Amino acid sequence: MVKRKIIEIDEDKCTGCGQCVVACAEGALEIVDGKAKVIRDSFCDGLGACIGDCPEDALKIVERDVDEFDEAAVEEHLQKTGRAPANEEPPKTLECGCPASTAQTLRPGGCPSSKAQSMAPGDAKDAGPSQLGHWPIQIKLVNPRMPFIQGADLVVLADCCAVAYANLHKDFIKDKVVVIGCPKFDDIQFYMERFNEYVTESKIKSISVVHMEVPCCHALSRAVKAVMDGLGNPIPAKRYVISLDGKLTEEEL
Repeated sequence: MVKRKIIEIDEDKCTGCGQCVVACAEGALEIVDGKAKVIRDSFCDGLGACIGDCPEDALKIVERDVDEFDEAAVEEHLQKTGRAPANEEPPKTLECGCPASTAQTLRPGGCPSSKAQSMAPGDAKDAGPSQLGHWPIQIKLVNPRMPFIQGADLVVLADCCAVAYANLHKDFIKDKVVVIGCPKFDDIQFYMERFNEYVTESKIKSISVVHMEVPCCHALSRAVKAVMDGLGNPIPAKRYVISLDGKLTEEEL
């Protein structure tokens, strides 16, 4: 152990938006149980490049006894997680210009994968008939204070549905706000807390849950129903189940 600078996170302020996670070139930060965490002290270089990306001022630099920064371990960690090592030149952008094809560290504005944006459907000339009108879409990243979710008709979507159901954009995304996640691999308790915030803070008008027929997916509708029951079911709520061959069933939640 050595006494050095390292990032400290105020969990009372942290909303779990994930902007600091994207900003950390060393991969030292992750969202755990809805809060940003330093997953290993030896991954954090203590320079604080992530601080400017936190909208809640939840990050600060402190000095304490911790493991030394391990650059070799960081590089191995980034390779295992599929992120380009910090000392590796990022690949060139593909001809399509899509930022998802390029490893980027953006300062001070943050990464577009976690920065709230409102968009007119079809703005991207080559994107096809997309009906998506906002970004981000991950449940962990869409916090209840983002402007596009205020008073919206909300669609809670299991991520596999995007591949299994051909008419997803036309039937569920057009003129709605969509949040997406996987109840099998994510924290369902965090989902319930976030859904409660969408209803009570964002004042959404309705909620539609869309998930696959497989058993693990049903946890998504159960989570939404538990929130609705706890609040006295104040808004219209429906469930749509998609079979593995792409057929759709509509049910009351």
